[in-house]
Amino acid sequence: MNRTMNTLNNIKKLFFNRWSIACVVLLGAFIFFSNWVIISSAKESIYNSISETPDENKVALLLGTSRYTLKGTTNLYFEYRINAAVDLYKAGKIKHIIVSGDNRAENYNEPKQMQKALMSLGIPERAITLDYAGFRTLDSVVRCKKVFGQNKFIIISQNFHVERAIFIAHKYNLEVIGFAAQDPPEKYSLKTKVREVFAKTKAVIDLYIINKKPKFLGKRETIKI
Repeated sequence: MNRTMNTLNNIKKLFFNRWSIACVVLLGAFIFFSNWVIISSAKESIYNSISETPDENKVALLLGTSRYTLKGTTNLYFEYRINAAVDLYKAGKIKHIIVSGDNRAENYNEPKQMQKALMSLGIPERAITLDYAGFRTLDSVVRCKKVFGQNKFIIISQNFHVERAIFIAHKYNLEVIGFAAQDPPEKYSLKTKVREVFAKTKAVIDLYIINKKPKFLGKRETIKI
């Protein structure tokens, strides 16, 4: 009897181990596939040179992030995105900028921070629209269409972020291109880039498995250029 029980226990352990390995392999494959699909589908639509960027997209969607790090220093992701938007505007590539970000608390307001930074570098207030409900990239992209009436625009952020935003935009049949702002140094951005691997995976799940919707839309505020 003991021998039989030991045999059954060994079979159970073997089955469990193989099942666990299979699950890990499948999860890894799904993560790899999700990232490959997003990167591949967006790479032909992303520019990193001002002169080579088409000028038929009059509206830009500037994706938000905090102006400061947790340590109180300037967030380079924020600074480089602002610089990219200013350069595109001054080069005549865009005429209007939608700044979309999180406004989760009274003392945390990404759109206002971006607006102040843009205006300090010469962008007129009339050329900036604030989107306070850009809680996630999906919200920012979908609201650009459904709230601000834009079906054709350029998305500004770092390359890895623009890839995901373009993927989301394509799901909603939007005609978009992206501009890749400068990346911070490698060591500075390693944690963010690792997190982005899983963010891309979640984007595939959101769009094609659970059909995730924006948290808030609100009334239409069409921007006319």
